[in-house]
Amino acid sequence: MDALLELLNSRPLVNGEEQDALGDPADGTRWAREHGGTGSRAELALLREARDALRDVVLGVSSPATLRPLLEGVHQIPEITSEGLQWTVRTPPHARLAVEMVLAWATTEQRMPGRLRPCANAECRLFLLDRSRANRARWCSMAVCGNREKARRHFERTR
Repeated sequence: MDALLELLNSRPLVNGEEQDALGDPADGTRWAREHGGTGSRAELALLREARDALRDVVLGVSSPATLRPLLEGVHQIPEITSEGLQWTVRTPPHARLAVEMVLAWATTEQRMPGRLRPCANAECRLFLLDRSRANRARWCSMAVCGNREKARRHFERTR
């Protein structure tokens, strides 16, 4: 789930300019390798596609059906082990990391419905995974976005 959040947050706005951790080939390769991938061109292209599709699904702009093409050629194989039943995912090598991100999204939606969401700061592009009991987290970072929003509201009230 942490890798999913990192993927969704790999296109932040910094001082009003978009930074893309997967845009530059060297940075993208580094990101992919840090998350268990190879960093090949095909893998990075699929990761960017998965990131954008997942972003639209989480924002509610697209339906989850838009993720279907990312799962083409993927099979789950059941295996009986000494620990019980385990499922192994078989996928083309360049697609493995993107498929893992889609599966992480599906698991998150199943186990923590509605808790993966965009930051409430309209000027922020980041996402958060609300792990609080009350399910009321609104900002990706209380120190940054939460503080800015509270300061903005305070300024408006006192004006």
